Amino acid sequence: MNETLVIQLIELRKRLIFIFIGFIIVFAILFNFKNNMFDQIAKPLLEYLPKGTKLIATDVMAPFFVPLKITAIAALVLSLPNTIFQIWQYVAPGLYKHERILLLFIILFSIILFITGILFCYFLVLPLLFNFISHIKASNIEMFTDINKYLDLVLTLSTVFGISFQMPIVIFCLIYFNLAQIETIIKLRPYVFVGCFILAAIVTPPDIFSQSILAISLYILYEFGIIATKILGKAATHA
Repeated sequence: MNETLVIQLIELRKRLIFIFIGFIIVFAILFNFKNNMFDQIAKPLLEYLPKGTKLIATDVMAPFFVPLKITAIAALVLSLPNTIFQIWQYVAPGLYKHERILLLFIILFSIILFITGILFCYFLVLPLLFNFISHIKASNIEMFTDINKYLDLVLTLSTVFGISFQMPIVIFCLIYFNLAQIETIIKLRPYVFVGCFILAAIVTPPDIFSQSILAISLYILYEFGIIATKILGKAATHA
């Protein structure tokens, strides 16, 4: 028993080292493009600011730490395939074939949905939000945005939308593992609709615009989860 535990711990340490090495390699490559990445992240805001307007840094160390933070987050995301592969190599030998297939399915679709949520936020939510703000602000107000606060806003919204797009996976797992019946999930629609707005108000910045988009997106994903589960259930029955 102790020998088995030691072998597992050694294997776990090996996989963690590989994960760390993969992260460091990607980080070192991306570090040369840190300013380009920040320019790309700032693009949704700058398009709705007066021409020639720039973001500002109210903290003397912000011009260094903000690009560094962006590089670290980008490296974390881009090294994710290696991270998942190392975790898979650790857990897969202890799983049955059908369990490996199920886990692989959940991981792949979870990643796809998470990235979709981030892209949805970047290409749709942020431009709409900044366009809305630029039109409702008073004409005598000039927008000078701090780079640190702007990055925090982008990261918060991107993370929230990335996680919220996991809704179909959550519904699938609840039904697949018999934690809930699909009939119950369907009956909860009115409560889920209200709950989506409550959750959006809690996890997003205090503006009704992003809260409404997140709440509506959550509910659409809820319906999508129900439809996808029905389709997968029928496919499994026929198989």
